Amino acid sequence: MILFRTLGIAVRALARNRLRTLLTILGITIGIAAVICTVALGAGSAALIQQQMANLGDNFIWIENGAANVGGVRIGAATVAKLTVEDSQAMVQEIPSIVRCSPNVDGRIQVIHGDQNWYTQYRGVSPDYLLIKAWPVVLGTSFSDYDDANRSRVVILGQTLVRQLFGDEDPIGQSMRFGSIPVMVVGVLQGRGNSTTGQDQDDTIFLPYTTAMHFLHGNRPYIDDVMCSATTNAAIPTARDAIADLLRARHRLADGAPDDFNLRTPEDSLRLQADTANTMQAFLSAVASVSLLVGGVGVMNIMLVSVTERTREIGLRMAIGARERDVRVQFLAEAATLGALGGIFGVAAGLVASNGIAQSNGWPMVVSTQTIAWSVAFSAAVGLVFGYYPARRAAALDPIEALRIE
Repeated sequence: MILFRTLGIAVRALARNRLRTLLTILGITIGIAAVICTVALGAGSAALIQQQMANLGDNFIWIENGAANVGGVRIGAATVAKLTVEDSQAMVQEIPSIVRCSPNVDGRIQVIHGDQNWYTQYRGVSPDYLLIKAWPVVLGTSFSDYDDANRSRVVILGQTLVRQLFGDEDPIGQSMRFGSIPVMVVGVLQGRGNSTTGQDQDDTIFLPYTTAMHFLHGNRPYIDDVMCSATTNAAIPTARDAIADLLRARHRLADGAPDDFNLRTPEDSLRLQADTANTMQAFLSAVASVSLLVGGVGVMNIMLVSVTERTREIGLRMAIGARERDVRVQFLAEAATLGALGGIFGVAAGLVASNGIAQSNGWPMVVSTQTIAWSVAFSAAVGLVFGYYPARRAAALDPIEALRIE
């Protein structure tokens, strides 16, 4: 009861100067809103990166053709075609830490269905590719090893292709053309949206790699790259070294000669993005903390002004029996109320602002109830900390001297 009575007196005291109180609360509100935005968008970016890492696939390692060396100048990745289907098969057979591999050939092509056409990316793969990428077929079925062995003219479509070529039609079992080459749709992939680089992952077609090599690449003996899956994430470094040793031996590279292939683990790139996002979040949190500090200084300033204005009131209270502790608690309650109200308004403003930013940029927004609770508690603590000196100054007033002040 004493606590509620003290808070009631504090609210009435603050209500006497509404404009000043609102401006003081505004300082805390801005600081807490900045903290909420930073935490929400930081957690959202972390969730997005985790989703992208999941989309990468099952502990995968990507091997692509290497760079040509002309006159001592390397002219770019994938310019030396040396990888073969046999290389891909050897990785699975000879490296225990590799579970599966898919030889891949790719390119871009105009695809046609009825009076609709679309220029898109195709990728010739083995059935293991979708397992490595953890990319399920949600309609129809995937192609099989039989299709690879027999160069079957079957395809699996991404969601963008389905919308562009078939609209509301069921694409399963329907035919389409790669130029003059007819193919049949056997499956549709689950939608994945844009990658971290902004590329539409659903704007793609998968078909057996043997079909792509025979009909689209003129039976060339080389492939573009190989996608492999390690047994565990911890096994990736060991698997990378084993793949490098195996390919150097199969390609008969002399000691000291540069690799004619590139090994990549895209998780490294995403972890770098995560580190960058965490660094930016820490920086923004520091900026938000400065805003909160400024709000706390505002609380102290207003409470000192209040002590000066209410000197006679304080003297009267102490003259009729109020103790120093009572006066100190009263002014601390007013400061904590300012902080808590600023925290509540700041949480509301932060949620609205972060939700607007997230929706406009297509980011997820993640805010936990624990974050909200801590924000309100922290803002009240700011009020208490910065209100302590004014409260102590008020409690130290001599009641006789205070009553003499005009």
